[in-house]
Amino acid sequence: MTLPPTGLNTGSHDLPVSPALASHMATQWAATPLPADRRVPGHDRFPGRRARLSAAFPGERLVVPAGRLKVRCNDLDHRFRPHSAYVWLTGLTGEDQADHVLVLEPAGPDGHEPVLYLRPRSPRDGGEFYRDRRYGEFWVGARPDLAEAARLTGVRSEHLDDLGKLLTGPQPPTRVLAGTDPVVDEATGRPTGDHRDGELAAVLSELRLVKDQWEIGQLQLAVDHTVTGFEDVVRALPTALRHHRGERWIEGVFDLRARAEGNGTSYTTIAASGAHACVLHWIRNDGALDPGSLLLLDAGVETDTLYAADITRTLPLSGTFSPVQRQAYDLVLAAQSAGIAALRPGARFRDFHRAAMRVIAEGLADWGVLPVSAEEALAEDNGLYRRYTLCGSGHMLGLDYHDCAKARADRYLDGTLEEGMVLTVEPGLYLQPDDETLPAELRGLGIRIEDDLVITPDGAHLMSGALPREAGAVESWMADLLS
Repeated sequence: MTLPPTGLNTGSHDLPVSPALASHMATQWAATPLPADRRVPGHDRFPGRRARLSAAFPGERLVVPAGRLKVRCNDLDHRFRPHSAYVWLTGLTGEDQADHVLVLEPAGPDGHEPVLYLRPRSPRDGGEFYRDRRYGEFWVGARPDLAEAARLTGVRSEHLDDLGKLLTGPQPPTRVLAGTDPVVDEATGRPTGDHRDGELAAVLSELRLVKDQWEIGQLQLAVDHTVTGFEDVVRALPTALRHHRGERWIEGVFDLRARAEGNGTSYTTIAASGAHACVLHWIRNDGALDPGSLLLLDAGVETDTLYAADITRTLPLSGTFSPVQRQAYDLVLAAQSAGIAALRPGARFRDFHRAAMRVIAEGLADWGVLPVSAEEALAEDNGLYRRYTLCGSGHMLGLDYHDCAKARADRYLDGTLEEGMVLTVEPGLYLQPDDETLPAELRGLGIRIEDDLVITPDGAHLMSGALPREAGAVESWMADLLS
């Protein structure tokens, strides 16, 4: 089976192009090459990454697509972001990577030869560059030509049309990052749930579990920009409080910083005021802000290299926690602190969650909320405390804000922490407004505190320590920004 050839994607309302105009458009264009010294950021890191993947699958062809454009409405596509495995192996992060494919071709005892199959710059002697709404240079910007792509990445580059030829005829054993590009899946005849493809996806996640120093630097940059975005939000609170959809104002303020300093947000910003904070993934962000309520802001900047931050703070919109708000906040903070204290090389990944949940359960028992003791609630066959704190207390962080999700359980969820792993710690309390097991004063409180940490030889470094965590420090920080 062959891949469909590249061709024009013109809109139904395009004006006709006369032969005279076509002839005129095909001549007298100056060359616009990329600078000859341009390379992808971290250029020297990628050969080693590809070599590690190659060593895991000797003699097999490995196909890693960037992914396809997805229609948002009619002839408008969503903004494109390449698949993180493709980014990790190539360093190519741009919106121009749609449909591109990295192939690691078996090369005898020497492992694999990487080859990029891509759509090069639109030639000016045809119509694509000004007529193709999806890929034409005049519509979406220029792409590198094949030689430029090879210089950028250090990887031999071929025209995307040639991928179909590669996949025709007798084939070596092949693994595909399936589910990323349906056209590639069809061309390679992927059966649903092929265990070989699942192993490739798992290894690609597992190879990313431990970050190198360059990656940690990129993650710190994402965190630093996120801290600035949180400061922007606090300064914007007086305006947001006056707006009938203040949550949207907050979202917009943070997202502006994310686009100004990076590729954008790591995920859809959660700006949840009052009881909206009890909805774990509240992204409607259409509510007004009540000055007597809390604001749960869960947001992160994604760098231009596509590394993600993921931070949450719960802020008193009045600038000061009420006694009940502070009581609940301090419990979550104690739980987070217990989770952070459990981070060290050799610790089980689940240890920090268990440490945080013990604090939460004991606090709920002390409040008289639990109908059983904390010890009984923490038992695996009970878990009643989870009514008030449903989700896990953290996850790996990297190119995805929930990074390495395809890793096998024994390497991740049931595995042990290693120096260089980067993760979040984010316990929360979600006290639903209609929960009659709670006293009235606690109902409708949603609190989460989330920080990003890197495992060090003797513990963990708090990458997001520039944002205060303690209630009094949060109040002082807000007062300083609003003064």
